[in-house]
Amino acid sequence: MKFLHTSDWHLGRAFHRVNLLGAQAAFVDHLVETVREREVDAVLVAGDIYDRAVPPLPAVELYDRALHRLAELGVPTVMISGNHDSARRLGVGAGLIDRAGIHLRTDPAGCADPVVLADVHGDVALYGLPYLEPALVKDQFDAEKVSHEAVLGAAMDRIRADLATRPPGTRSVVLAHAFVTGGQASDSERDITVGGVEAVPASVFDGVDYAALGHLHGCQTINERVRYSGSPLAYSFSEVDHRKTMWLIELGGEGELVSAERIDTPVPRSLARLRGPLEDLLEDPAHTAYEDAWVEATLTDPVRPEDPMARLAARFPHTLSLAFDPEGREEEAGASYAQRLKGRSDQEIAEDFVAHVRGGGHADEAERAVLQGAFDDVRAEDGRQETHR
Repeated sequence: MKFLHTSDWHLGRAFHRVNLLGAQAAFVDHLVETVREREVDAVLVAGDIYDRAVPPLPAVELYDRALHRLAELGVPTVMISGNHDSARRLGVGAGLIDRAGIHLRTDPAGCADPVVLADVHGDVALYGLPYLEPALVKDQFDAEKVSHEAVLGAAMDRIRADLATRPPGTRSVVLAHAFVTGGQASDSERDITVGGVEAVPASVFDGVDYAALGHLHGCQTINERVRYSGSPLAYSFSEVDHRKTMWLIELGGEGELVSAERIDTPVPRSLARLRGPLEDLLEDPAHTAYEDAWVEATLTDPVRPEDPMARLAARFPHTLSLAFDPEGREEEAGASYAQRLKGRSDQEIAEDFVAHVRGGGHADEAERAVLQGAFDDVRAEDGRQETHR
C-alpha cells in the first residue's frame, strides 16, 4: 500500500513580506498530480494545515479546493491538526467530510479510532494523533505528568490497545505532530516546549509500522519507520539548505517498509544567505547565481553604508532581509536583542531575566519550577480560550 506523507502546509503564511498563496496553490496542484500519477492509496497530512488558528479567507478557500480535489480522486486522505491549527475550527463538519473520504482527526479523544483501509494482504489501520497540549489533555489521558512524552505515551498506549483487538496481521500507521528526539529544527517552527521537555523519544511510537510526523520543517528520517516529511515550502532563511519534499511510502504485506522515496515539491524561488562588506556583495561575480533568489544579506562593514537596501536591490531585487554585523565588534555587546534571544526557549529567557534583575546568579530549582508552572498555565489558558472563541 502506497502512502503520500506530507505536513506543515501553513496555508496563509507569508515569507517575510512575500505572499506565498500562489506557491501554496502550486504545491496543491503538484500534490494532486502526484497522487494521480503515482497511484497513491492514501494521503497523510501530519498537521499545521493552516499557519494560524484563524486563517485568512484566501487560505480557507485554497484548503477547500484541495479537499474537493482529493475527494474527487477517490483516494482516502487522513489529516490531523497541528499546534498552529485551531483543532475545533479545523474539525468542523468532520463527520460529513468523512463520507467523502477526507478523514479529519482533530479530537484527542478519537486518537484510537482508526481509518481502516484494505488491500490483498489485509487491513491497514491509520491512526490520527492530533497535536496534544499537555496541560489540556493530561487528565483526559491519565498521563503521569504534564509533558509531551507523558501525554504522547498515554495516547500511544490507547492506540496499541486498539491495535491488539484487530485481526492478526493488521498493519498500522500513526500520524502525529510533535518534536521527536533526533530531529533538526529550524527558525520557522513555533516552540512547543512545555514542562522543560522539548522532545519525545522515537520509542514512543514502538509497535506501529510507520509514524508520519509533522512539526519540523526539514524532511528527515529519525529511523526507518519514524519520519518527518517537512514543509512543502521554505518559511525562513534557516531552511536555505533544505530540499523540500514529500515521502512516498510503500508498506508491504507484513508491515515491512518496501520503499521510501522523496518526491520534490515546486520551488517558487531559491534562497540565499549572503554575508560580507556591501561592496563585495555588489561586485563579487560569485554571487551572480543569487541575483534572482530571495536574499538575506548580513553586512559586515565597520561603518554602516549609506542607503544599503536600495543598493543591494539594484543587484538582488528580491532582497527581503538586511542585517548588520560589523567585523571586530564584541558579539554579545553588539548583538541585537533578537539575536541574543535566538534559539532560546521561553523558560530560558525568563530564567535569564531573573538573573539579570538579581544582578547575578541563576534561578534556583524552586524559581524554575514557578516559571515552568506559569508557562504551563498560560499555554493551557490559551488552549481553553481557543476552544471558546
